[in-house]
Amino acid sequence: MESVRQQKVAKLLQKELAELFRAEARSMFNGAFITVTVVRVSPDLGVAKVYVSIMATQNVKAVFESIEAQQFIIRKKLGMIIGKQLRIVPELQFFIDDSLDYAQKIEDLLKK
Repeated sequence: MESVRQQKVAKLLQKELAELFRAEARSMFNGAFITVTVVRVSPDLGVAKVYVSIMATQNVKAVFESIEAQQFIIRKKLGMIIGKQLRIVPELQFFIDDSLDYAQKIEDLLKK
């Protein structure tokens, strides 16, 4: 169970990362539409697992690899935004959130 502090930090990270991905989509990720669906923060606030959903692109895997390759740049930009609110900017670990694809698959199966 997450503490209140973990939940607040997770919401802050989700909000700021979503804004960062929106602002930098054209220059860093070839215009892909990236949404941050869930952020889970470790109890010591040192690691954040970020689940992203990638849309409006043909090659999701290439965009995800680009996100992972630019992980340190994203963390640096995030630190410039939230540096006054958090003592340490958490290490970011990115994962693809495929829950929307799974829900669509289930819906298609139910329609048959």
